[in-house]
Parts: sequence; C-alpha cells; structure tokens
Amino acid sequence: MISNSEQYTAANKAFFESQLATFHELTNIAMQGTEKVVALNLAAAKASAAESTAAVKDLLAAKDPQAFMALAAKYAKPDIEKAAAYNQHLTTIISGAKAEFTNVAEEQAAGVRAKVSDFVNTIAKNAPAGSESVIAILKSSVENTNTGLEKIHSVSKQVAETVETHVTKATDQVAEAAKKATTK
Repeated sequence: MISNSEQYTAANKAFFESQLATFHELTNIAMQGTEKVVALNLAAAKASAAESTAAVKDLLAAKDPQAFMALAAKYAKPDIEKAAAYNQHLTTIISGAKAEFTNVAEEQAAGVRAKVSDFVNTIAKNAPAGSESVIAILKSSVENTNTGLEKIHSVSKQVAETVETHVTKATDQVAEAAKKATTK
C-alpha cells in the first residue's frame, strides 16, 4: 500500500517522539502537583505541631473540668476550619493538575488525529489504481473513530466536572455541619 517505506518510518518516528514529549510533559505536571501537595502537607504539619503544643499547654493549665472543656471547644473550632481550608487548598492543587493534564491530552489527541489524517491522505495518494473503495472505507473508519473519541472525551469531561462539583459540595456541607456542631 505504501510505496515509500521511508514515509512510514518517518511517521512512526514522529509519532513516537510526540508520545515521548507528551509523557515527559505529563510527568512534569505530576511532579509539580506532588511538590505542591508535599509543601502543603509540610506547612500543615508545622502549623499543627506548634498549635498542638500550645493547646496542650493551655489544657494542662486548666484549673477545673469546665475550663478544660471550654478550652477544648475553643481549640476544636479552628481545627475544623483549618481542615476545611486544607481541603480547599488540596482541591485547588488537584484541579489545577487535572486541568493541565486535560489540556495536554487534548493537544495530544488533536495532534494524533491530524497525523493520522495526514498519514491516511499519504496512503491515498500512493494507493494503486482501483483501491478507491478501500481508501474510502479507511477514511470513513478514521472519521468514525475520531467522532467516537470526541464523544467519549466529552462524556468523560462531564463526569469529571460532576464528580468535582459533588466533592466540593460535600466538603462544604461537612465544613458547615462541623461549624454548627462546634457553635452549639
């Protein structure tokens, strides 16, 4: 089908290099996200250690059970608010990484579709006479595959957005419930 094997080899090489570059880019995004999460966790651990030490000192200094319980309630409310803030920061980091991954994936998919289309056109140009029906089937197959992949991508994106919305809503509800519980 292909009269020039060099074209086929060059197309494969370009595709492999593209995949390697994409893998490198995705790895960098994942590492940057991991660094942000580690930094967030370290900051939270440092703050928690310092605050816990101060809280324990105050609780040990309480003169009676009522004072102890009042101090315990006082320290519980900020912890709930800090947990909600931590969760919000974590959600922001994860959402950012997800958005970057999505952008890279969309760019890669568009590039692959273009390369496949170019490759099919190259095959069509070099096809022997009488193979028009095979070329038409090949082109139709590629177009149908692209349409199917676009639909899958669209549905996947909607599902991810719905899950993210529900997680955010659940987090907000838990934080609100915790605030109400500590104010009683």
